[in-house]
Amino acid sequence: MRLPVRDGLLGVAALLAGCAGEPTAVPLRPVIETAAAVRNERNVLSGILAVHARHADSVAVRYRIAGASADSVTPTTALLGDSAAVPVLGLLPEQHYQLRAVAYGSGGTVIGDPIAFETGTLPSDLPHYAASGDDPSPGYVVLAAGMYGLAIDNTGRVVWYHRFPNGPWLNFMAEPNGRYVARLVTIDPTDVESWIEVDALGNTTRTFGCKNGLQPRFHDLVSEPNGGYWTLCDETRTMDLRASGGVANAKVTGQAIQHVSRTGELLFSWSPFDHFLITDVDSATRAGPSVNWTHGNSLDIDSDGNILVSFRNLSEITKIDSRTGAVLWRLGGRRNQFALGNGIQIFAGQHSVRALGGGQLMLLDNVGDSLESRAERWEINAQTGTAQLIDVHGAVPRVRTLIGGSVQAVSSDRTLVSFGTEGRVEEYDAHGAVKWRIDGAPGYVFRAQRIRSLYQPGVNTAR
Repeated sequence: MRLPVRDGLLGVAALLAGCAGEPTAVPLRPVIETAAAVRNERNVLSGILAVHARHADSVAVRYRIAGASADSVTPTTALLGDSAAVPVLGLLPEQHYQLRAVAYGSGGTVIGDPIAFETGTLPSDLPHYAASGDDPSPGYVVLAAGMYGLAIDNTGRVVWYHRFPNGPWLNFMAEPNGRYVARLVTIDPTDVESWIEVDALGNTTRTFGCKNGLQPRFHDLVSEPNGGYWTLCDETRTMDLRASGGVANAKVTGQAIQHVSRTGELLFSWSPFDHFLITDVDSATRAGPSVNWTHGNSLDIDSDGNILVSFRNLSEITKIDSRTGAVLWRLGGRRNQFALGNGIQIFAGQHSVRALGGGQLMLLDNVGDSLESRAERWEINAQTGTAQLIDVHGAVPRVRTLIGGSVQAVSSDRTLVSFGTEGRVEEYDAHGAVKWRIDGAPGYVFRAQRIRSLYQPGVNTAR
């Protein structure tokens, strides 16, 4: 049998299928029916292209400043039915852009006609930054500033922002589930606050908090891909502390740990009142009518699934069994269980404990050294009861922050550190050389976090 030349390979495939008795449908080429650009009123550095397409499974957007020669392209967005709303993020303010929808399907790829889009003016109260460095890690740095949660690029330019009604209360984080979170604050100091979660366009996806009426603590939260989360909660009890140098009806606050499911079920609850002594903190701290006992300021999930918690006022890192609640070990403070290597000085008043796996952890040692705060990596051997300080990074020039700050293992040889109230944020290589920094004085940076993508913030990113 002879084939018409115009059919080419498709004709051969159809012939073979016909000979086998099975007709084959030729994939249809995608068709972009409509595309319209929509401003994002929550963030003028972004936009949305609303696309209707047939015979496509996903769409993306090619975009450029009007008159430019090269396109940038967004990640793909799956179609729901025949529609998709594609975010376009990280744009420049007050610029004219051309957007083109790109539809992908089994029948090929189709690029739509250009659509004009103009970005707006930045809010007048949005902070401004400058940054420098000869070899920064790729991506963006997330932090809280004033009323905003921000992401800046490696030049210091704000590329994403979200304004909270009363600000993000110092801490703004990208989470492993691809969302941002902050703990809300209201004008009523007596009410129970909530965490708020927003997506890459600034849409609120949920609010959530602690169970049993406890107050969520703004310092840290770990969201899980399945929607569950681990969080720190303030628990206050009235105690008679006269026997330990305090008052009869002291209001003692410690930090509980809760694991809550996506549907709001309390899966795990741990209280320091069941495991610690009031005398674990120094006598001055426990002397008054209100006792800030443990001051838990960070938590993380270790590679074995158990919990690491930083209790600042105890100058202690505690490891807790995530199934039974048993305290596995205590490092630092008055109840330290580990022998230290020769000449090693233990941390004090620390923040931002982070699990590195393999028995290693990282933290910001705020006041263990009388001259400077510094990022420290520790290696813990629970079997031998030994702890070894294996790496240290300090600011250049050195600074000391009594409160706040954070550390992040960006990669195996990069560390990002915020020095809290000193307003210093720096990224170091494995040798301690500064490879990137925020210049000037950005103010109190409780936490700085490098992320890889504005479209999936936190995904595949170390906390």
